[in-house]
Amino acid sequence: MKLIHLSDLHLGKRVNEYSMLDDQKYILDQILRIVDDEKPHGVLIAGDVYDRAVPSTEAVALLDDFLFRLADRETPVFLISGNHDSPERMAFAYRLIEKSGIHVSPVYDGTVTPLSLADEYGEVRFFMLPFLKPSSVRRFHEEEEIVSYTDAVRVAISHMPLDRDVRNVLVTHQFVTGAKRSESEEISVGGTDNVDASVFADFDYVALGHIHSPQSCETERVRYCGTPLKYSFSEVHDKKSVTVVELKEKGALSVRTRALTPLRDMHEIRGSYDELMQKSYYEHTPYREDYMHITLTDEEDIPDAVGKLTTVYHRLMKLDYDNARTRNGGGLEELDAVEEKSELSLFSDFYTQQNGAPMSEKQEAFITNLIREIWEGEQ
Repeated sequence: MKLIHLSDLHLGKRVNEYSMLDDQKYILDQILRIVDDEKPHGVLIAGDVYDRAVPSTEAVALLDDFLFRLADRETPVFLISGNHDSPERMAFAYRLIEKSGIHVSPVYDGTVTPLSLADEYGEVRFFMLPFLKPSSVRRFHEEEEIVSYTDAVRVAISHMPLDRDVRNVLVTHQFVTGAKRSESEEISVGGTDNVDASVFADFDYVALGHIHSPQSCETERVRYCGTPLKYSFSEVHDKKSVTVVELKEKGALSVRTRALTPLRDMHEIRGSYDELMQKSYYEHTPYREDYMHITLTDEEDIPDAVGKLTTVYHRLMKLDYDNARTRNGGGLEELDAVEEKSELSLFSDFYTQQNGAPMSEKQEAFITNLIREIWEGEQ
């Protein structure tokens, strides 16, 4: 059985105030051409379909068109909500549209009912598990001890009607421990959203969403396909793709990718203002119509640098300076260091600066629990 694995479309997303709708429409058209070429038995969409819980009308129309064209190809779709989506809005009319072969996960209610397809090797069961927080599972399984995200996913899976004699596929949206993040993902408190890959041991393939760089987690059976587009300059070197999964007899799996080419790519360049604005330089820069991050090395700020640079680099998304002043004054390097710290570390640093002494173990435990409760959306 051949499956195409997608996730993190983030329809309606804006990056540095640039709407990505045209880029997203272009890449969805390209994905449909891959579907036509591969002729899969099904398409898995592992969450973060939209970029916001209340998406724009343009984003809704784009998803509607994409799903309609998949249904017109009679390609079954298995779609779940991610942390950026509203599960209630995503699940609207799911029982009606599943008649068209578009299967959307309902809001989690403590149970997951599998759907199945068959091929020459027998049955494949598909379990759709939308993004969950511990509180989402705890309310339905009060008898279980659920403290962490690993606990939540483990308990949710333990209540699935798994038949280990057939092939089982899980579509879910979580952060698996050890996966490489990028700047465009939501970062949780000190890694509290980590899910250990061991909870997926009984599945023949786990189609993950949430992480934007394509990668497998410990085994190719557990995989992030990544975003179809770059959504931050931390992804500038990523090779975007869709993942093609082929399940044969029980235990036989192959995974490969099909490259995606964006309407506009992302590029980073650096140099002095005069260097970058020389005609002999930019005329030989084939990507200057793409989305640009420019780092100026001039020691003094250039007046109206953005306005001047955009006369040549028409989609300048990000401008910063790297010089003696920014390095000595807490510029690029310090900002990077801050981004890598957890909320607990940042609060601890603030407390120490304000009080001249570090937090006690009791205070640290209190703040850790408070942050976790805020992250989980509990009162």
